[in-house]
Amino acid sequence: MPDEISNALIKATGEATGFIPAPGDKGKPINVIGTAAIRETFDAKCIEQALNSRGAPGVTDLVLNPDAHCGYGAPVGCVLVSPTHIYPGPVGVDIKCSMSLLQLDLPVDQARERPVRRKLIDAILERTPTGPGKGQRSVKKGRNVNGDLGKRVAIEGASKGVCQELGIPVEWATRCEDAFHVGHKGRPDDLAERLDYLINAGRFAKFEEKIRQLGSYGGGNHFGECEAVQVVDNPRARHAAEVFGLRDNCLAFLSHCGSRGFGYQLASDQFRALQAKFAAWNTPLPGGDRELVYAPLGSPEANDYLDDMALGANFATVNHLLINALVLEAFQEVLPGAKGQLVYFISHNIARPEIVENQRAWVHRKGATRAFPAGHHALKGTPFAQTGHPILLPGNPKAGSVVMVADPGAAMSCYSVNHGAGRRKGRKAAIRELDQQCIDSEFDTCDILTNCRQYPKDEAPAAYKDFDEVLRSVELAGLASTVARLKARFVIKDADVSLKGAA
Repeated sequence: MPDEISNALIKATGEATGFIPAPGDKGKPINVIGTAAIRETFDAKCIEQALNSRGAPGVTDLVLNPDAHCGYGAPVGCVLVSPTHIYPGPVGVDIKCSMSLLQLDLPVDQARERPVRRKLIDAILERTPTGPGKGQRSVKKGRNVNGDLGKRVAIEGASKGVCQELGIPVEWATRCEDAFHVGHKGRPDDLAERLDYLINAGRFAKFEEKIRQLGSYGGGNHFGECEAVQVVDNPRARHAAEVFGLRDNCLAFLSHCGSRGFGYQLASDQFRALQAKFAAWNTPLPGGDRELVYAPLGSPEANDYLDDMALGANFATVNHLLINALVLEAFQEVLPGAKGQLVYFISHNIARPEIVENQRAWVHRKGATRAFPAGHHALKGTPFAQTGHPILLPGNPKAGSVVMVADPGAAMSCYSVNHGAGRRKGRKAAIRELDQQCIDSEFDTCDILTNCRQYPKDEAPAAYKDFDEVLRSVELAGLASTVARLKARFVIKDADVSLKGAA
């Protein structure tokens, strides 16, 4: 199906909203968020995956956000809701890939000089390794994480004891969307039993090696980025910024990473197991797509997946918190006396039980971020009950990133927004079509330092959608409003594979 025919399926209902009829016109249509310019970025494969996902067993709602593009079974940038089934594809292989933001008390001018920023990059890289397979043993000033502590991380998440042992401020756990996850019966004991089974059955090869990846970024689109915070000048934004702990014209640090090889192994094993079951049962796959396997809730297969997802999610949570603790140490080494507070930690690759239209359902967010506005019942008792929680949306180093807060209109997207800009060029196309000299000179012109001799083409700003148009879509649709813009001062990316050994 050509892209233009696929886009013709989208029926506009507003300047930044629309829908695609459900397969066979049965049930709720697919909600589409995006201006006309953004809708043109949804290619045929993205639309095909959306239709396959909407027509899958037990699925009641599907949302396409403005960053949507082809993904693993379901599009990246989608929300899938089911009260009866769990779907690994709309979670993906990087379980609980997430964003976190550390606010520093340092005025922007403290990092104006390039030599200072270069020292900060070096200090961070001495503590937080980048690249596939890299862990704490590959850096001089990291944390020692052994197998016993690793098990506690996977079972307990950001518990008080785990945080204390790793040197993470305990209060940071209160700034997490989910500080910990439990097993399918709602008990941590389920996770202990599941993890012991996986290790003893030989299904978790190199467990201790994977555990030592705690406190690391990995490769691909993961990054660490030093930001200059610019709070939007209106009363609502200023009030939200105060509640969030944002400091105007001060430095902050934004991180994007997930559960690393630990979560990848759990997710990949689950896909293989479910695909083998579908083949043995001769069960048809939605759209014939092997990546859209599923399990009915309450079945042994669903219970195993929920436990494994929780193990990976707990690793991802502690990974982020440890990275932030190590980044703060690095700033304190270069700029003595620096203080920092976690603003928020929020996921965009997870399935969570929530109430959707008065019914308990599993909300799968694949490259999509939770967006609960002020007064939402799930925020009761949190610091964000009266404002809505922080939403962390990365754009690209050139366009910047944003902190947003949800508006009541987010109900139309199952209280979700996009997780960033979204790709407009595949990795191979970006490497083939983009000019390396232009990419690197663009960073120099914008006075953004990196740890790269050559910034990876497949991660260049031009490989992503127009971030301002993405944000315009979100705001026009009434989903969320901008609280602060984040302007990149330096970026840390994979320095081993994508960057061909640059450091």
